[in-house]
Amino acid sequence: MTTPSKSNSNLIPMLIIGAMFFIFGFVTWINGVLIPFMKTINELTDTQSYLVASASYIAFVVMALPSSYLLKKVGYKKGMSIGLILMAVGALVFIPAAEARTYWMFLAGIFIQGTGMTLLQTAANPYITILGPIESGAKRIAMMGIANKVAGSLGSIVFGALLLSGIDDIKDKVSTVSSDEKMQLLDTMANSVVVPYIIMAVVLFLFGLLVLRAPLPELEGDEDEEVAEGETAKTSIFQFPHLWLGVLTLFVYVGAEVIAGDSIIAYGLSIGIPAAEASKFTSFTLGAMVFMYALGVFLIPKYLSQGLALRISAVLGVIFSVCILLTTGFTSVLFVASLGIANALVWPAVWPLTLHGLGKFTKTASALLVMAISGGAIIPPLYGRLVDSGKHELIASGISEAEAMASSANSSYWILLPCYIIILYYAVWGHKLGFKKK
Repeated sequence: MTTPSKSNSNLIPMLIIGAMFFIFGFVTWINGVLIPFMKTINELTDTQSYLVASASYIAFVVMALPSSYLLKKVGYKKGMSIGLILMAVGALVFIPAAEARTYWMFLAGIFIQGTGMTLLQTAANPYITILGPIESGAKRIAMMGIANKVAGSLGSIVFGALLLSGIDDIKDKVSTVSSDEKMQLLDTMANSVVVPYIIMAVVLFLFGLLVLRAPLPELEGDEDEEVAEGETAKTSIFQFPHLWLGVLTLFVYVGAEVIAGDSIIAYGLSIGIPAAEASKFTSFTLGAMVFMYALGVFLIPKYLSQGLALRISAVLGVIFSVCILLTTGFTSVLFVASLGIANALVWPAVWPLTLHGLGKFTKTASALLVMAISGGAIIPPLYGRLVDSGKHELIASGISEAEAMASSANSSYWILLPCYIIILYYAVWGHKLGFKKK
């Protein structure tokens, strides 16, 4: 690989990539606020409300390979600039969506922002991975993760205060007022997104223009991978079983991470916690992740290997998921937030473990890993569907709607267990497949 000769020459590129991670962290993690917000203003079911996450993450399936192609044509700087401008366009779509209070228009804006983030992710993750030795790739990604999750925590707090303020009162009123008064209340609430998203669009557009002048060197993986004695050179991406298992691992991980971050506010509301308190819960999850990212920067690779970090994370994920199911009330909320501890080092560890030995296939492999982010589009709505079906069954059995909602929201977290078991398999055995023992 091509790497700068001095560590100081890495500083400016790392700061620029860190800014990228900050931006898509901020935009991604406000989904936790948008889910209950959209559910209220558009009168949605839980399943429908989780399409907020789907609209964002499905873009990674549709646009990852085109993004990889675009980056090959225009390079990192122009590609990142285009991504930021696309995110600005997506933010502007929220304005007519709020005026019309039309759910599909909101989803279209979120999808456009997801397309821009796909372009940024496709560039930023492999870039930071190959910016130095592969053995310390998780350390560099952990540094980026701190920027990502600090931004996410900030975004969830700011937008929680802007969009969820008074939501409890509005939900109480809409069930008692006339149809016209109900429409007026919901229209007023919908319009609260206009100013924040105009500001977001302006900032993204300006930063997109600034990136064009940024001193960001092009990095490439080795065109010819190193072939060990007794082995033959690989000729196809399908000859790397650890890559495909890595894609599956990242798929279920992103799904689990999105459930932990995006469902926690709605879960808090379902068990009767006031919106003013519940709106801060996403920041609990992200705070736990930032803490673990900081530990990862310190421990990896000197004291902790990437593989061991992934094994510990998977085991903690299983333990915390079981604890959610066995507890109730605010205690269970804390265990949902604790998933941030289990999740933090999964992404930083999976990328270098999966890209190891890919050589000339690194760019294609990176696009496949970015496509795996679509787990955030598929697994969270499955959780929402479980909540809906469980709630209806409990109501049919004679339980009150509030109790049924709380119980179903809690028990549906079982969907996390198979996700963490797959991560554990990859951490112990999967990442070694296809490599000959020395």
